[in-house]
Amino acid sequence: MARSEGVGAAHWQEWGEACLRVLDFNEDDGHCLASSLAQTSLWGIDSHGIARLPHYLNRVVHGSILARPQIRIEQSGAACAQVHGGRGHGIVVAHRANETAMALAREAGVGAVGVSDSSHCGAIGLYTRAAARQGLIGMAYTHSDSIAAPFGGRQPYFGTNPISFAFPRQDGEPLCLDMATTSIPWNRVMNARRDGTELPGGVALDAEGRSVTDARRVRALTPLGGDYGHKGYGLAMMVELLCGPLNGNPHGPHIGPMYEQLDRPRELGAFFIVIDPARFAGGATLAAVVAGMAAELAAQPGSPRMPGDPELASQAQRQAAGIPVPPALKAEMAEWSARLGLGLPPFTPLDGQA
Repeated sequence: MARSEGVGAAHWQEWGEACLRVLDFNEDDGHCLASSLAQTSLWGIDSHGIARLPHYLNRVVHGSILARPQIRIEQSGAACAQVHGGRGHGIVVAHRANETAMALAREAGVGAVGVSDSSHCGAIGLYTRAAARQGLIGMAYTHSDSIAAPFGGRQPYFGTNPISFAFPRQDGEPLCLDMATTSIPWNRVMNARRDGTELPGGVALDAEGRSVTDARRVRALTPLGGDYGHKGYGLAMMVELLCGPLNGNPHGPHIGPMYEQLDRPRELGAFFIVIDPARFAGGATLAAVVAGMAAELAAQPGSPRMPGDPELASQAQRQAAGIPVPPALKAEMAEWSARLGLGLPPFTPLDGQA
């Protein structure tokens, strides 16, 4: 049996940036996108990391994502702004919107920024962590095409519609919650189809609304909460309204599918809220309290961890061993290298490490 292979984050990022430059991304945007994907994979979020670049490249080639979009930022109030993505890559657009929200928060105490006419923006913990590293509180939301069945239904309507919150932590990386409002993200289904692996039970439905573990038969995800899935369903609806209609974007079944109709722009939205804790009574000690909370939890029976800590553990491991590259992903990378006239990054054996 062949040993699994990995790639160093820096080597992959260099390769990713080279791919994007060939497709006319400027240096800054190419770096932003490739570094964000490499960081996401270091955190162990393989559903949103380096595995997504071939799909993004495909959409650029088909014209539904523009390498050089005309992104417009309109400040609509003392603490509000709208970012028009201009069919740009969602990660590039989202970083711009989040930076705008941070600037507004420093001025007004809070910043609320909506995004229109964008595309898939990756793991939204990228943006909330960026705010928290600046001593701010970050919140982020986004939506997608119909993937999740509503509670009590079996046909997909809303997307995975994730939410993220991040708080600064004294002498450490931010506390970060980054979660879908479905049982699993859809990209985990796509990875399972690519790699020929099964899904856990109870997270996905087939065309008849039955629970299924064969990723090829999945037609909808279940809302977060299992028997109490009305909670995940309700959260998904609120995120949809924030990211879709509020920003003039389509919603649910009216959004173009991610992996089909590749020449159709996604018209996706996002919403960012950033708060300056210094404007509130506990702001001066907030980061220290977060660190103290983490220490108290770690001392409890079972040593509970803070949200985001598993990602930090994965990052330490993968920085040393490399990011896992399944054979099917390596084949996709080789195909794009040949297509764009580039060499592949060096791969190393992982000896079963993930």
